[in-house]
Amino acid sequence: MPIVHITKLVAGGQGLGELEDGRKIFVWGVLPSEDVEVEITIEKKSFAEGVAVKVIKPSPERLTPREANYLAHSPWQIMTMAAENQAKIDIVHEQFTREHLDTNAIPPEIISAEGDGYGYRNKMEYVFAEHEDELTYALTQRASHDKIPVIVSALAMPSINEAARDLLIELRGLGASVRDLDSLVLRSNQFGDVVAVLYINHPRYKKLTLPHTLKGLQIFFHNPRNRSRRGAKLVQELGDKVLTDTLLGESFAYDGLSFFQVNVPVYERALEHMKKFVTGPVIDMYAGVGSIGLSVATGHITLVELEPASVSMAKRNAETADAEVIESSTEQALEHINPDVTVIFDPPRAGLHARVVGRCLAVKPPQIVYLSCDPATLARDLALLSDEYDIADVTLYNFFPRTPHIETLVILKRK
Repeated sequence: MPIVHITKLVAGGQGLGELEDGRKIFVWGVLPSEDVEVEITIEKKSFAEGVAVKVIKPSPERLTPREANYLAHSPWQIMTMAAENQAKIDIVHEQFTREHLDTNAIPPEIISAEGDGYGYRNKMEYVFAEHEDELTYALTQRASHDKIPVIVSALAMPSINEAARDLLIELRGLGASVRDLDSLVLRSNQFGDVVAVLYINHPRYKKLTLPHTLKGLQIFFHNPRNRSRRGAKLVQELGDKVLTDTLLGESFAYDGLSFFQVNVPVYERALEHMKKFVTGPVIDMYAGVGSIGLSVATGHITLVELEPASVSMAKRNAETADAEVIESSTEQALEHINPDVTVIFDPPRAGLHARVVGRCLAVKPPQIVYLSCDPATLARDLALLSDEYDIADVTLYNFFPRTPHIETLVILKRK
């Protein structure tokens, strides 16, 4: 196995090094300045990928991970929070530099919740496995796609871990097997109420009873030959599937199927900052349950969302507001982007579709509020918009401590 010197962390979370033949190698489980022995998992002509199996020269920022399976969903458990925050700032700098954007706009600090970066996630998703002849939850290991057995998560809110344990006891009591089960989604609000969505592989399944730690449970039959969950059939529903949380003093409803931010305390800080810039009517694209537009707008609000579960919750949340909800993809609702309405974007990791960027450049809305979960696609989109827009403000948020994910809020003003 090669010994590699790690120079930096890159977008995505791996460390960057170089092999003896000059190829770059991207390595999991490492920190800058470390020398590590690497098991290569992917070989390409121009680069390789791998996992550290032995740290020969550790970084002074290295910590012992809290979980043995940390690589599966929180690979940055190995560093101090100070080192993590700095790494995220550096990655945003690198992406801005790559697209020739002004790095002076990037603040020297990232906003994060107090504490050690654990116990914050209000959503967890598991697959299933067998461990020691017993049904258990599992996560998919990076670089191998192996199933890693797990019962609880150090990142999850305690209420989620408690409900997950109780539901697993119920499933084991029914004699459920891995063949019967596809995956499980658990969500908790800030009050500790938990709902779950269980996907099963067999349409005729034994009826479950609702554990006392779950507020609601939905069970869907999901054809294992269909990778998408669209069209999954509801076969059992117990309790109340709807959760509520408060953002800037307003109550928002969501469920296990709809989109809601994972780290509510830090998300609320982002909303507070957005509100300083937003006046008048807004169009909120990729709106989810409407939590951004309904929290920050002072005029009429148009919410555009494609996923039916999120649309249903958005309509519920907008009932008492001056708002309309449009069930559509952003790409199919471009006519709502116009020259006198602020546009809010909170897109998936792929960023903005070229047609969306083109519409903004054509009609030039006065202001764009862009909340991004991927600094690479954010920087790409900002570069495309730079002919017509100036960057008025950049704020970095650590929505996902102990992971490489970075949330960046950018306010663009029309030139």
